Amino acid sequence: MSENNQNVYTVCISNSKVRTLNIAILPGDGIGPEIMVQGLNVTRSICNKFGHKLNYQFGTVGACAIDALGEPYPKVTHELCMKSDAVLFGAIGDPKYDNNPAAKVRPEQGLLKMRKDLGLYANIRPVTTFPSLIHKSPLRAELIDGADFMCIRELTGGIYFGRPQGRSEDGNTAYDTCVYTREEVERILHLAYKYALQRNKKVTMVDKANVLASSRLWRQITQEIAPLYPDVETEYMFVDNAAMRIIQWPKSFDVLVTENLFGDILTDEASVITGSLGMLPSASIGIHTSVFEPIHGSYPQATGKNIANPLATILSAALMFEYAFGMMEEGALIRQAVTASMDAGIVTEDIADGGRTYKTTEVGEWIVDYISK
Repeated sequence: MSENNQNVYTVCISNSKVRTLNIAILPGDGIGPEIMVQGLNVTRSICNKFGHKLNYQFGTVGACAIDALGEPYPKVTHELCMKSDAVLFGAIGDPKYDNNPAAKVRPEQGLLKMRKDLGLYANIRPVTTFPSLIHKSPLRAELIDGADFMCIRELTGGIYFGRPQGRSEDGNTAYDTCVYTREEVERILHLAYKYALQRNKKVTMVDKANVLASSRLWRQITQEIAPLYPDVETEYMFVDNAAMRIIQWPKSFDVLVTENLFGDILTDEASVITGSLGMLPSASIGIHTSVFEPIHGSYPQATGKNIANPLATILSAALMFEYAFGMMEEGALIRQAVTASMDAGIVTEDIADGGRTYKTTEVGEWIVDYISK
């Protein structure tokens, strides 16, 4: 990126309806900086189009933060996120840490710390299909055409954060603890029901209540909360059945809500419905500042080659306008531009399907041009 990490860039247009957007930009590792340039360019173009004022500042996170500051989520980055209205985040991860089991500090620890410190209790992943990508999915077209559901994953509790956690002194035994409190479960369920009211009025709560005590707490609290939303149908499903149903009948879901570990697995499984990981955005909603990011990871093999698909990051910017700022028209225009680029075949090599391939920068420039016109 050409901008200095401490630079604040402002777009200001005289408009009686101007709103100020204060955004923290965390490019991260691997392809993160490349795709973030495109996401930021699209954000700028939307602000120009609608007359908003944009302030943004860069922060460091992940492997690059370990290399520069010795920790994956430095205090200075956290302070930046806390004073911002939203965070646009790229990706973290680096092979030098992935391939070193003895590493004491890892990039992924920064992601977990960011989620915990910002109170990012809910990860939202919309699962939709694009007509031009249906043939790329390993599932039959008639199963996925028209699929449109939302996965809501609890993000700050469960087995990833439970204590005790570790290994025995001899290294031959390892243990993790899954812990949930009533407050954690209630807030994520209320969020799921509120989104369902805006969609097709159905919530599927996924657990493993036949085996796990923590899942039985989830089911009990769901049974208590469901009557508060009489217009919403409530469905209970074991996680193994849900994993099968996502493949067999994805159009049966509307809002799927579940705990951290199950959500991590199921949302990645659901990603095959779209035909490409490079198309999936996500929003992590929190009690402080919400974070918007693609789900595809740092893809180190493509770093610096200008071939990474920027569309998930651009769609994450759309989610940011919608969920952080309530700007539905702005988000809709970004989605329209992304769909138009795919219909026109302006795509990177991962979804080109034998046709002409475009560079990361070319795809981003085409979308910016579409928005501006």
